[in-house]
Amino acid sequence: MIGGGVGGMVAALLLAGQGHRVRLYEQRSRLGGKLAEHTRDGFTFSIGPSLLTLPGVFADLGLKLDLVEPRELCRYRFADGSELAAHRDPARMAGEVDRLSPGEGRNWLAFHEWARTCFEASRHTFFAGPLTRPPSRARLSDLMAVAPGRTLHGLARRFFTDPRLLQYAGRYATYAGSSPYRAPAALACIPAIEHGQGGWYVPGGLPRVADALALLLDEAGVEVALGAEVTDVLTDGRRVRGVRLASGQRERADVVIANTDAAALYGRLLPDRRRLRRIAALGTSSSAFLLLAGVEGRTEGLAHHSVVFSADYGREFADIFDRRRPPEDPTVYIGCSAVDDPSQAPKGAENWVMLVNVPARDPSRWPMSPEAYRDLVLDRLAARGHDLSGRLRFVDLLTPADLRERYGAWGGAIYGGAYAGPLAPFRRPGNRGPRRGLYLVGGSVHPGGGLPLVAMGGRIVASLVQEDLRR
Repeated sequence: MIGGGVGGMVAALLLAGQGHRVRLYEQRSRLGGKLAEHTRDGFTFSIGPSLLTLPGVFADLGLKLDLVEPRELCRYRFADGSELAAHRDPARMAGEVDRLSPGEGRNWLAFHEWARTCFEASRHTFFAGPLTRPPSRARLSDLMAVAPGRTLHGLARRFFTDPRLLQYAGRYATYAGSSPYRAPAALACIPAIEHGQGGWYVPGGLPRVADALALLLDEAGVEVALGAEVTDVLTDGRRVRGVRLASGQRERADVVIANTDAAALYGRLLPDRRRLRRIAALGTSSSAFLLLAGVEGRTEGLAHHSVVFSADYGREFADIFDRRRPPEDPTVYIGCSAVDDPSQAPKGAENWVMLVNVPARDPSRWPMSPEAYRDLVLDRLAARGHDLSGRLRFVDLLTPADLRERYGAWGGAIYGGAYAGPLAPFRRPGNRGPRRGLYLVGGSVHPGGGLPLVAMGGRIVASLVQEDLRR
């Protein structure tokens, strides 16, 4: 196993449970990949996912986690100052939508029902196995249920007329690092997940999920080497034979699973220009600009997770994907674990993680410095009701360059290739590689990024290994 992200950890755990000897090489000092944290002066920040969805995916692996359900899934604040509190219960959510925009509550219920049908179809097709082998339970009606050929924005317009609700629905494209004007409508299945099974916080931050998986790996006998960088996948031209480490040491193996960015695999570890060009044709997903702030005092009425929308969503995504620059008027996601978890900040203070979607591009090519962009983001937040003036102990930054250096992500892209076009999910790299015994898992390949999806990918890869070895 090359890389110890969540997808790789899940595949390693399942294969070890099937009796295989598994060795995992991780170049960083801890397991978990992007499920990581940053600490400073008594503050702890989760710099990857901040909510756990589909917790049953992890319970099925034997993880025993303490889970806390926030009072709200999210608080949305629009440029006109209006707010929408998203609750898990669909009836209550519809009531909140009606409060925001009278008459739209029934439209939201119809949108949620579409999402539920789409998710059920995806569960036994797209999420169940590799794209090259449709599961036996797949039906033509399942394909039609995901609205093939339609974008997320186009789907949202079928249900909503209020531009604020179009923004709300378009937000789900960012879960895959994409634009709602280009992303497939199938991403609208996410509300069915959030309102059906909830979004959960793990006390101590979501990196505790990686810690729990690491304990299971140890119990299963997986050999884990930290600080061990793999530089080459070794093959005889037809099948894999093992890997070479940065130390020069060669390790033989019958199976190699790359839990890396697919572009990194085909660009460095096993150079393949044809496959690299195919990945490049997808374009990159967005990256992230993170402000990690130690905030003095407590904020009254702050939701556990908030989204502060820009005034012009179309212009924002054109900045990111067309003009390739940080948006001048960004939407800002705010995560504040200290609201419910005092272990994340000193007494009388809060940790704020503020995330802005930006292009997967080196900040040296931005029209302004990261520090200047930090100030722009804070100014935009202040103008929309979140003024942190005089309360900041510090603000640390993570840029696309940091993500690229830490994880080998192409340009700092969070999810590898972009979901550009209605059929984009079917164009992503698959889980079988071009050599026998080579497999891929993680956010840049099928079925995609996000904690539950990479865990599903780990299960898919483990099943492919077993199937191929039996042959």
